[in-house]
Amino acid sequence: MSLPRISEAEWEVMKIIWSAPPRTANEVIEELEGSKDWSPKTVRTLIKRLVEKQALGYVQDGRIYSYYPLVKEEECVRAETQSFLKRLYGGTPKAMLVHFLKEEKLSREDIADLKRILDDREEKK
Repeated sequence: MSLPRISEAEWEVMKIIWSAPPRTANEVIEELEGSKDWSPKTVRTLIKRLVEKQALGYVQDGRIYSYYPLVKEEECVRAETQSFLKRLYGGTPKAMLVHFLKEEKLSREDIADLKRILDDREEKK
């Protein structure tokens, strides 16, 4: 099964459901209340789209629908990262890293952390 294309707004819903599945629509609405100015109808529409895209499944108990993820968060993040790299940097992580390192202001601690990550990666080869 290929991974569905998830919009930015749909990601917000997925993050909540990934964090502690299953979740009802009302639980998702409550969770988003503090951070998003979306109506309950908007959230329900996003959930409906995610079900149609086969990113979410559901179990019905009377009138209550509990939604759970059909795709893993890590797989979606990986696919989104690959899509981003392809669109902006021709698919190569090196081009993105070089751009990031040249443009961003990094603290000594950030640089030390990045070196440590690269060293660990080198050791695993």
